Amino acid sequence: MVAGKQTTFLFFVLFLATAIYYMRQAKTGKTPFVRRIPGLDAIEEAVGRATELGRPVFYVPGRTEINTAGAAQNIAGLEILGHVAKMTARYDTELRVGIAAANVYPVAEAIVQQSYLEEGKADRVKPEMVQFLSAEQFAFAAACLSIMNTEKVASVVFIGEFQAESMMLAEGAAQVGAVTIAGTARTAQIPFFVAACDYTLIGEEIFAGGAYLSRDPIKIGNLAAQDWGKLAAMVIIILGSIMATFGSTAMVDWLKK
Repeated sequence: MVAGKQTTFLFFVLFLATAIYYMRQAKTGKTPFVRRIPGLDAIEEAVGRATELGRPVFYVPGRTEINTAGAAQNIAGLEILGHVAKMTARYDTELRVGIAAANVYPVAEAIVQQSYLEEGKADRVKPEMVQFLSAEQFAFAAACLSIMNTEKVASVVFIGEFQAESMMLAEGAAQVGAVTIAGTARTAQIPFFVAACDYTLIGEEIFAGGAYLSRDPIKIGNLAAQDWGKLAAMVIIILGSIMATFGSTAMVDWLKK
């Protein structure tokens, strides 16, 4: 075995074993506990409100490109988009999706088409459902504000990576009286969403969205394994800090193996 990689390999094996265990448990009906996330539960309420009012749902799956540091957040937003699109298809509710990155556009379009196809509503897909608005930050924000105001959207969902435009988007949604659900892992923008939105997914809650909404055994198993991995990392950090305080380097030496 390569020197310096033994501990890494051990953690990989333990993580893989934990994930497989929880996947098998979930497949037999013994689903690991996943705490309630109000922001995700509210998606059905938001789509239902739009259906009752006969007005669109507006969805933005982040603003950055899919090959940047914020890709994981955008992918999380796109995964939740699939769930929202299925609901709008089921209830014959209008859907609008605003895209800021050219390489996200075809992915979002394919997700919406597949969601409508799975609901038997492929004929309801319209070209204007998914729109590429602008790659420039504030031009994109202005385009989103225009859609929200001109179409009088009933519900708005912002999930993905957002930057300085987050307050503009959240405030614009509030001004048209829309139910707003937002989520991002960019800590500097979370306070703006908390202040202006009805429901906010904070940090890693957006990454749990796909598993939480789909209840897919494989995703639930991975989610449980990740939580155990984080717990193990926290224990190692705390123990290592205590040992280092008393002059012991045993933990550091072990991690270097």
